[in-house]
Amino acid sequence: MLERRSSHDDLIDHLVRSTALQRGEAGRVILDVLAYFDETTEDFVRRRHRELQSGGLVNTEIFERIAAELPYRAVAPPELSLRQLRRIVYG
Repeated sequence: MLERRSSHDDLIDHLVRSTALQRGEAGRVILDVLAYFDETTEDFVRRRHRELQSGGLVNTEIFERIAAELPYRAVAPPELSLRQLRRIVYG
């Protein structure tokens, strides 16, 4: 019987060959990366707000930093104003 391969086996094979990762670890890394890039803009804004707030930044700095980070996402969302960012976090 043929072994069933996942859709990411070529990438897993590449990571195993090119890093010190074991096959299971490489698969988990790939799933983590895919989940990161699957995050919606709203989820990203909320997560980054929490992270930056816990790091001691105030909202003025937080929303400016998030606005600066958004264009560098894998799929950049449309430009959002600071007001729109606040609305995502606070409703």
